[in-house]
Amino acid sequence: MKRQLYTADHEAFRSTVRTFLEKEVLPHYEQWEKDGIVSREVWLAAGRQGLLGLAVDEEYGGGGNPDFRYSAVLAEEFTRAGAPGLAIGLHNDIIGPYLTSLGTEEQKRRWLPGFCSGETVTAIAMTEPGAGSDLQGIRTTAEDHGDHWILNGSKTFISNGILADLVVVVARTTPEGGAHGLSLLVVERGAEGFERGRNLDKIGQKSQDTAELFFTDVRVPKENLLGELNGAFVHLMTNLAQERLAIAVAGIAGAEHLLEITTRYVKEREAFGRPLARLQHVRFEIAEMATECAVTRTFVDRCVTEHNDGGLDAVHASMAKWWATELQKRVADRCLQLHGGYGYMSEFPVARAYTDGRIQTIYGGTTEIMKEIIGRSLLG
Repeated sequence: MKRQLYTADHEAFRSTVRTFLEKEVLPHYEQWEKDGIVSREVWLAAGRQGLLGLAVDEEYGGGGNPDFRYSAVLAEEFTRAGAPGLAIGLHNDIIGPYLTSLGTEEQKRRWLPGFCSGETVTAIAMTEPGAGSDLQGIRTTAEDHGDHWILNGSKTFISNGILADLVVVVARTTPEGGAHGLSLLVVERGAEGFERGRNLDKIGQKSQDTAELFFTDVRVPKENLLGELNGAFVHLMTNLAQERLAIAVAGIAGAEHLLEITTRYVKEREAFGRPLARLQHVRFEIAEMATECAVTRTFVDRCVTEHNDGGLDAVHASMAKWWATELQKRVADRCLQLHGGYGYMSEFPVARAYTDGRIQTIYGGTTEIMKEIIGRSLLG
């Protein structure tokens, strides 16, 4: 069935994104995978192409267009290209809304122009060695010292951790327990006491720098408080629906792309004197995956429409996230199997998609947490 989600303008933007990938990303991607990090230059190129800050007001250098469908196009094309290492989605769709919706006028003028040009790469630091999705477990603290905060603690698994010039840190600003004494503090590159640990060695998405961050008596100016004091819990919950939808969009796009390349492969690859596609088992596998992808695509597209209209809630975002990413995981496994030994070779796209996509069911809230959110909404 023909998709109803996009207009001619979105498809024109898709062509721009594909050209950017072909020119600025794919020729360098193998080297970035070896280096464990993308270049600063590609962030600047993305800024010049207008791919950063799509929803940021034009007065700050952004695109001035809050239509999430443009972000969905970016997610789809980067996934299809097998290039998740350049974390534009994290920058635009996860961190961007914190800066635009919570930032003061002074903060916006200070941070957003670089955000949109690619000169300022961003990260959000929430996860700690002993606390993932459970905000109550956060131990990083910020003590009030009059005109500044003193920040102490550590974070881990921070995407863009090495490159980031601006890090939104979730810290405890009251001694009371629970999740409601947390605030968002923005730490800038070069702050004394702010150190980056090793670039973590992951099984996939190797060119996406993921790091440990350490804060030792870091002096954070009071004007770097983002949003309300002790209001981080509400701020984080407000933006999670978009984050999870963006992951779902990438999930179904990844599954569809794997299905496409595997369908071509089984038509060409022969076994026992005939193409694999002639075997009933293979046809059934392709039929099952195609059906699951079609059904999932319909739901995710509907969620994008609901989000654009301001109506997507946490429950349906959680449904989209867990279902689409678990489907991506299953399809990756089945498609690798259909490729046989070649599927295990790194030069085959299916192999990289298998390892790159495995994180999808974990970050942004694990599948188990998504089910808990849904279950609580239904059962209390």
